[in-house]
Amino acid sequence: MTEIKKGNNKFYVGKDEQNPLGEITFEPSGDNVLIVDHTYVSDELRGQGLAGKLVDKVVTYAREEGKKIDPTCSYAKDKMEKTPEYHDVLEG
Repeated sequence: MTEIKKGNNKFYVGKDEQNPLGEITFEPSGDNVLIVDHTYVSDELRGQGLAGKLVDKVVTYAREEGKKIDPTCSYAKDKMEKTPEYHDVLEG
């Protein structure tokens, strides 16, 4: 299992936060919203469900921080809308 690490406004996979093998990035908006704006998985890790695990990680983080998520990234938006378990943190 690939370890997902917390970076600066992101969760990522790989040794280097600046050149990750996979990442999901977010920006705080106001007091209680995270705008999830980007999901990326390198070719070598595609097909392993990593993007979904990254979304799950940011959802867990939002819950722990008492925040909602406004997904502007099309992948994260689609994944969150299709996963009823995530609707508690879905903004709007």
